[in-house]
Amino acid sequence: MFTTKIKIYFYDADPAGIIFYASLFKYCHAAYEDFMRSLHTERDFFFDKEYVLPIMHAEADYVRPIKVGDELRVDVVVSSLRESSFELSYKFYKSDNQFTAIAKTVHVCVLKNEFKKIALPQDFSDKLKANQG
Repeated sequence: MFTTKIKIYFYDADPAGIIFYASLFKYCHAAYEDFMRSLHTERDFFFDKEYVLPIMHAEADYVRPIKVGDELRVDVVVSSLRESSFELSYKFYKSDNQFTAIAKTVHVCVLKNEFKKIALPQDFSDKLKANQG
């Protein structure tokens, strides 16, 4: 499991001061980028010339209000791993460990130029497997 922290700012909230639903995905993506860097893979999948890992599905459930000024812990875990794709789960907790939201993203490995689905590189798959929960 990988853990990072975030703070909710006013620009991510609706007029009631509660996080705008789409802003949660911005924080998911920030946690995803931090998680990917923590893997220390041979490839930098954000700038790789051969492979890319686009998101093919995203979902979220909001359990408790997330408000401006909240500081959250985000736990990232590989919740599913397949030959060409993987799913990440993001669990959001307030500083008192109160569970607030969960989100999931599914990423597929494709050749950048052809956008053709291919198997995840073995070394990358191994690092994802080590972070399965």
